[in-house]
Amino acid sequence: MAIEIEMRARFDKDAYDQLIDRLTAEAEDLGCDDKSIFFYVLPDQLLKVTDNVAAGSAKVTLKASRIGQGAAFPETEIAIGREDVPTAVRIFNALGFEGTMHQAFNQRHNFRFRGVEIAVKWSEAWGHHAEFEVLLDEAAGATAQKEAAARIRNVADELGIRLMTEQELADFTAAFEAAEQERKERDAAAVAAPPS
Repeated sequence: MAIEIEMRARFDKDAYDQLIDRLTAEAEDLGCDDKSIFFYVLPDQLLKVTDNVAAGSAKVTLKASRIGQGAAFPETEIAIGREDVPTAVRIFNALGFEGTMHQAFNQRHNFRFRGVEIAVKWSEAWGHHAEFEVLLDEAAGATAQKEAAARIRNVADELGIRLMTEQELADFTAAFEAAEQERKERDAAAVAAPPS
């Protein structure tokens, strides 16, 4: 298990382009990292099945926290074959998690800048955004976590990026989940409705 210290920012296309230009010029380019992700939003956790299209790999990840509940995300990952992604999704759906599932495709490019990994992304739900993270060993204590969070804030400030607050993240994800639930209910009603 590892602990991810993660913060996020959302911005418009101009800010996205400026950030990409700056990181391309000044940061270590870690490459394209496009992913197709199946998210299972559990009460206090996040379960993901990720098909890393760009890297040709896949994994199952359990994050022991949710977006908007703090910057520290203890996580456990299991590598799986890309051909096993549909099977993993079927298993989690059969276990009763289907109602909590959201599917997304993330276009992303990863960089490392001053010890912080930055994934500059676009997805339908989040629009243009970035994820700033520092990965710590599971034994890292509160001091190391605070130092990692401070490093992320300093890097975001240097890049001119305003990080979202935990409340903004919680509000955004709650609105997204409510809209997704409403869409699923509409889709289910449309399927159940007899043809006219």
